[in-house]
Amino acid sequence: MQEQLEKRTTACWFVGAAFRGGTKDQTQRFLDDGVWENGYKDRYLDTVRSMQPGDRIAIKATYTRKHGLPFNNRGITVSVMAVKAIGTVVENLGDGRRIKVNWIKPSTQREWYFYTNRLTVWRVLPGNWYSDSLINFAFDGQSQDLDRYRNAPFWKERFGDTKDDKIRFQWTKFYEAVADKLLLFQKNRKDLVKGIHELSKRVDGLTNLQDQFSNGTSGPLKDICPFTVMGVINRGITDANRKSIAAELAKFLDVKEPVPDYFIGIPVLNNQRSWFFAYENKRQSDDIDKLWSVFSEAIRFADSEESDDRQEFADAYNVASNILGVGWNLTMGLYWIRPWFYPTLDSQSRHYITKKLGIKIGLNGSKGRCDANDYLKILDTLDARFNEDTYPVHSFPELSLASWYFSGGAVPPQDEGEKSTIEIEDESEIKPINGDAPIVPYSVENIISDGCFIEAEQIIKYLDRIRTKKNIILQGPPGTGKTWLAKRLAYAHIGEKNERRVRSVQFHPNLSYEDFVRGWRPTGEGKLSLVDGPFMEMVNASLKDHQVNYVIVIEEINRGNPAQIFGEMLTLLETDKRTPDESLELCYRREEGERVFIPSNLYVIGTMNTADRSLALVDFALRRRFAFIDLKPKFGSEWHSWVSGKFGIDDSFLSEIEKRILTLNEQIRSDSNLGPQFEIGHSYFTPSIGTQIPNPVEWFIDIVNTEIGPLLSEYWYDSKNTSIDARKQLINGL
Repeated sequence: MQEQLEKRTTACWFVGAAFRGGTKDQTQRFLDDGVWENGYKDRYLDTVRSMQPGDRIAIKATYTRKHGLPFNNRGITVSVMAVKAIGTVVENLGDGRRIKVNWIKPSTQREWYFYTNRLTVWRVLPGNWYSDSLINFAFDGQSQDLDRYRNAPFWKERFGDTKDDKIRFQWTKFYEAVADKLLLFQKNRKDLVKGIHELSKRVDGLTNLQDQFSNGTSGPLKDICPFTVMGVINRGITDANRKSIAAELAKFLDVKEPVPDYFIGIPVLNNQRSWFFAYENKRQSDDIDKLWSVFSEAIRFADSEESDDRQEFADAYNVASNILGVGWNLTMGLYWIRPWFYPTLDSQSRHYITKKLGIKIGLNGSKGRCDANDYLKILDTLDARFNEDTYPVHSFPELSLASWYFSGGAVPPQDEGEKSTIEIEDESEIKPINGDAPIVPYSVENIISDGCFIEAEQIIKYLDRIRTKKNIILQGPPGTGKTWLAKRLAYAHIGEKNERRVRSVQFHPNLSYEDFVRGWRPTGEGKLSLVDGPFMEMVNASLKDHQVNYVIVIEEINRGNPAQIFGEMLTLLETDKRTPDESLELCYRREEGERVFIPSNLYVIGTMNTADRSLALVDFALRRRFAFIDLKPKFGSEWHSWVSGKFGIDDSFLSEIEKRILTLNEQIRSDSNLGPQFEIGHSYFTPSIGTQIPNPVEWFIDIVNTEIGPLLSEYWYDSKNTSIDARKQLINGL
């Protein structure tokens, strides 16, 4: 038991055996000498020092493959890692360079796919399914579940079982193929420029190829960088023009991949500044050379599994980022050429990354933008988070698309101070022309498939209550999925998964009208400013966009003082008062005579925990304005199928869990001091997506001891033995 626990908590190491500079593979010497050595004098030293005796270690070789794979890779390059030897750390010499290892060379070299890492020293911690699977594969001889990896969120768009006509981001193959062909012109740019000029005569929309020279004259461009070439199909022009230009470009470059049918979510250049360099009379003589250099290094870094290519790319990035005219467009260009590998940091994506994902973007480079370290840190951070099943996005194409949803296709406001750090002639991202954000439909079927155990007919009734009453509250005992369902009902009500039109807030005892509706806030200058709270922001948004619905979700609505927090808005919530004729003045007016009403396309969904004794009864005025929907524990066949199918727990064990919880709930219901509002819900025993459950019995006991037990102690706070006996009944005999 102790050995199994250590394996589940101890770091494992996957290390390279080829020294820097292409030195011959050292695997056999390491095996013979019982050591592993760090081939770098200035890297990984602290990491190597952290290796502990007893840690498991494997020698790896990473590479890519496009053919001869044991699955259909659709012609897309796949990352591969060979496990050449495994062992256990015996002693760490503490110099960051050398450790002693008890090696075991496997009879055959085994190959692992998808989840790889190009770092020479890769520390893998157990705790999630993809890391655990790799550890079991390398050290315990288990097979890789290729189907699970292919269909995991990070890889499914490229390698999963989705039918070809349902796969998103098909455009990425075309863009990568264009980049590969352009690379062939690095030493033959005259022919490339000539071909682009000839192409411009055959299609509309290419009027941006005239240069301004140092002698005061102007004329056709005499040189061009590969990003600017790709920019001819990524400008603020119509999709029809983009398709025709892409078709001609493909013909010229001999690209065989089909031209994309759509360009949704692909960042575009501003028509006023769609080059990656300045006019000839302002640019340095080697600016275009530098752009070709970062282009080639970027492709090499993305396509290889050599860690040294990272530094070469970083050096080229830092040089190119200082070129006049490149701006943030450099990250857009990198995204175009390898969209599965590089993030775009256009204004919409930066807004999404910082505001939605909460990731800070370093700005240590030229004119307040990213240097290479900043950019690679964002790349690494996102790349790691993409593997999480519950993360909002799982790839850079999905992130770029999600940023459209998040901003509604509009360009977010510039970050504070950005205008002052970027010269207008160098700001190549001025007001790009984008279309409306694409729609991701969401319906009752999506709620069911996401893991709801309520019948579809009942969900339809809930949605009908939202439509007619406009304000509902989901109430029920703990663990019945109130918060989970509230947001999904909101998406189904508006008909799409659009976070711009669904906003969540949490009520708490300290929340005030000034926080929720409108109030005065201190500014940086020591003054007070009248600021709208989240409710007024949603009111204003729904007024401006009256043809679609908006929803505000209020979690634990009775944890604050709803009547006080809503103020005069409580009156305006009523269905028959959603009209300008019923408008009222707010406590804090922006101008004399300002009156406000709640538009009919703004809906409110609240949640309320019926078992919380610390809360007072809901005000009758609030009750009259809301429809209350009771949620109950939903064990049964749907719950069985979901938990068993997603987490591999035996159905007979789930039946035993259900039996014991139903018995406990009957005891709670029949207690005169409690009742049905205190029952234990199914959510406690519905694992989150991505949770690993190697031992279902231990998993159940942990939940009882750390979640259900403390709750029962609160229920029977005046009868300690009752709560203890109830806990024992749940666990005994397992």
